[in-house]
Amino acid sequence: MRLGKRLASLVISDIRAMSRACEAVSGINLGQGICDLPTPPPVAQAACDAIRDNKVVYTAPEGIAPLRTAIAAKIRRWYGLEYDPAGEIVVTSGATGAFAATCLALFDPGDEILLFEPYYGYHLNTVLSLGLTPVLIPTRPPTWAFNPAAIERAITPRTRAIVVCTPSNPSGKVWTEAELDTLAAICAKHDLIAITDEIYEHIVFDNHQHVPLASRGDARTRTVTISGFSKTFAITGWRLGYLSAPRELAQRITIIHDLLYVCAPTPLQYALVAGMAMQGDYYTELAASYARKRSILCDALHDAGLTPYVPQGAYYVLADVRRLGAANAKAAAMLLLERTGVASVPGTSFYADPVGDTLVRFCFAKEEDVLQEAARRLRAF
Repeated sequence: MRLGKRLASLVISDIRAMSRACEAVSGINLGQGICDLPTPPPVAQAACDAIRDNKVVYTAPEGIAPLRTAIAAKIRRWYGLEYDPAGEIVVTSGATGAFAATCLALFDPGDEILLFEPYYGYHLNTVLSLGLTPVLIPTRPPTWAFNPAAIERAITPRTRAIVVCTPSNPSGKVWTEAELDTLAAICAKHDLIAITDEIYEHIVFDNHQHVPLASRGDARTRTVTISGFSKTFAITGWRLGYLSAPRELAQRITIIHDLLYVCAPTPLQYALVAGMAMQGDYYTELAASYARKRSILCDALHDAGLTPYVPQGAYYVLADVRRLGAANAKAAAMLLLERTGVASVPGTSFYADPVGDTLVRFCFAKEEDVLQEAARRLRAF
């Protein structure tokens, strides 16, 4: 058979590979961000009700109107941003689906897309799979700060967009208002579209505050803001995300979302209308719960001599594993799995820069008793 060569170099991610290796030894998977926590009862019940009521046919490709209205109200309530639910909100098949539809809708093969290292692997591979050219902007531990001059040097006439993940997977960096203002100015100066992945917006720690790039100056006019429900409501397998964008961009993205996915899962859209009605104390406890889990894991990593870079947000922590003396990050992750039964992800999944080989990523979106057992194993190692 003659098979296409364009994507032949893509392989299953190390995140997936480590999950499979973990399953093989019946280990504790702190690698993949599965988030195996209980779904809030109102959300789960609303999904059951929607299925019982036979709300199962196709929806509009941009999602059901009640959910889009609830999303627009939530964005207004939290961030003071106005989006028209009739033309500027798109409910998508996961945040990754939102990103893929955005890239396919707005850019041409050969266009350059700026990504910050450490990057989220699905962002990089989506860019590659669509024939776009990723250009990497380095950031390094412990601050993950970027150099504006490095961004300016990376921009060419073919540069069309810049991607920001805040709070960041995998570093946990929460971008400051000053950093966002710098980025907004660069985008305006060079006529770039900004794509922000803000799916961890409600998981922030230590008085850090999530600020959308779209809320800074006139950045809203050129920003596609992607978020979703999977992390907030522990429903990663439901595959429901959303985006907000200026009308012209949202309409183009809707057409491509229809082409790729037809629509997001119908009964689950109805369930998230109930989720969006949950009050502010839910989000307060969500962040507090993850702060406790962060302490359990980071304290254990510190005690084990694996220096954790304590995250400001999201539910991952990168740790320095040079003390293990392994040849590279993948060998270090496998060593930890073999000796402790705890799975992590090699830092090379998020870096082309050599610093990735000094790091592994752990996920702490687990029940506390599972996390305590993982902590015990790490300390013993």
